[in-house]
Amino acid sequence: MKRLETDECGFASALNAISGKWKMGILWEVTLQPRRFGELRRLLPGVSEKVLAQQLREMEADDLIRREVFPGAVQKVEYSVTDFGRSLNEAVDALSRWGKEFEKRQERKAMVA
Repeated sequence: MKRLETDECGFASALNAISGKWKMGILWEVTLQPRRFGELRRLLPGVSEKVLAQQLREMEADDLIRREVFPGAVQKVEYSVTDFGRSLNEAVDALSRWGKEFEKRQERKAMVA
């Protein structure tokens, strides 16, 4: 995904960190509990392996999630939310409330038209 230019208020930086079709779904799932790659594929129907891997790498680089490799005969990798990633909850909740209000307004406009 193309990165927005950085702005002084930080809005573009915030959008860059969470933009991506699957990032909010990934963040939601790993906030509930640590998840393995295959679990995330099943929980996010329609995501390709390539896109999921790419967005996980981006989110790890942005310190929103952590990737933990467990030693053993079979390599086990889990993704979990970082404290920094968890700090997005308040902003995401506010944006979700705004989105619901926006939907209501759009529905009212459609009924009038």
